[in-house]
Amino acid sequence: MNQAIPPFRAEHVGSFLRPAALLEARRRHQAGEIGDAELRDIENDHIRDLVKMQERIGLQAITDGEFRRHMFHVDFLVQLDGVTRSQSEYAIAFRNPDHDVHYAPPVLAVTGKLGHPKGILTEDFKFLKSVTRNTPKITLPSPSMLHFRGGRDAVSQQAYPDMDEFFADLTSVYQAEIRALADAGCRYVQMDDTNLAYLCDPQHRERARARGEDPDDLTRLYARLITEAFKDAPADMARTVHLCRGNFRSSWAAEGAYDAVAEIMFSETGIDGFFLEFDDARSGGFEPLRFVPKGMTIVLGLISSKRTELEEADAIKRRIEEAAQYVDIDQLALSPQCGFASTEHGNDLTPAIQDAKLEMVVRIAEDVWGSAATPSLQKAG
Repeated sequence: MNQAIPPFRAEHVGSFLRPAALLEARRRHQAGEIGDAELRDIENDHIRDLVKMQERIGLQAITDGEFRRHMFHVDFLVQLDGVTRSQSEYAIAFRNPDHDVHYAPPVLAVTGKLGHPKGILTEDFKFLKSVTRNTPKITLPSPSMLHFRGGRDAVSQQAYPDMDEFFADLTSVYQAEIRALADAGCRYVQMDDTNLAYLCDPQHRERARARGEDPDDLTRLYARLITEAFKDAPADMARTVHLCRGNFRSSWAAEGAYDAVAEIMFSETGIDGFFLEFDDARSGGFEPLRFVPKGMTIVLGLISSKRTELEEADAIKRRIEEAAQYVDIDQLALSPQCGFASTEHGNDLTPAIQDAKLEMVVRIAEDVWGSAATPSLQKAG
């Protein structure tokens, strides 16, 4: 397939299972046994191999697998001025069909004025761009990741007595990061946002209310933060967002259909595409896609990155047809529902299964949309 502008018909969210040798190198680095330069050389070697795998399978969007990160969001956000790891935790009972997996990811605290000291992902992008002939995609956490879990209590009253000033500075540092990426040649950015998806879940909505937040107001706020973050993006940059209900060791943290957020999310962000989870019943039906405006692409996450079973291609094609009842099929694409390793722990499947699922994405996309060039995405807004 040869679609000129992303999102592409066959897509993926971005993170991949970490090779054992890479995890060992990161352990040795943390223990002080190897230095920064040696670790980066090892990461580079593994990223080169990963790029070759993605290209071999037929993917046009290429990522570094988040091989340089421990967690999809923390590694980025702690590099902003004014952000520290809080002593508190956001306890989550991740769920799967077999048992719960309890995990408490760190809560990030804003202890001073936010600042953008450098292009945080610029050098990572430059390396990725140098080792692929396809389109390099950068993933970064959504601005909401610095607010939802702690709320007002996680933002210093001294630094930010007025939360509007905090949100202005938050979007400003994101604008600076996206400008730096654009200057380096990046034209495909995906923000990963768990919180808009958590706001689909009645339990998480109630948890927000208990903190004194209105869930609908939060949805509007997070849509605005995303819009403002991309404010200075060049016109030819694809601006996308992935919604995730939690992805830790093949388990999830939230459930609920998109009805609670869809109309606000689709109409008030003005971005080019959403990656949405639709791999099982916990994500609800396709009815909320009726709010998708012309020019926006919806990447259907119909293939599980959590389960080892390989889906049936015909069943996936039928689900694409069901989604096309609510939004034009030319505005749809296909991907796994999430990354394969949002944290370095990874999901409970093998690299062979991971690759087979990606190969299935490419084959199905070719069957549905054709192997020849398809109409390019018309940018929203």
